[in-house]
Amino acid sequence: MWKEENHSLKKTFEFKDFVTAFGFMTKVALAAEKRNHHPTWTNTYNKVSFELSTHDAGNTVTDKDHQLAKIIDQLA
Repeated sequence: MWKEENHSLKKTFEFKDFVTAFGFMTKVALAAEKRNHHPTWTNTYNKVSFELSTHDAGNTVTDKDHQLAKIIDQLA
C-alpha cells in the first residue's frame, strides 16, 4: 500500500532476487518515460523503493503521482 508522507507517495517492493527487481525497474522506467513523469527511487539487491511527487507542482502529490503509482502496482 502506498503511504503519503512528507509531500510524496512512498512504497517499497521486494522481489525474489536482483535480476527480478531490475527487470521491474526497467518496466517502470519505460512507463514513466512514456508519461514524462519520473520517480525518485532506490534499489538495493531485491528491493525497489519509490517516492513519487510532482516537481512542477512544487514537489507535492498530484493526480499524476497517483496514476503512476497505480501503473507501478500493475507492473509489480
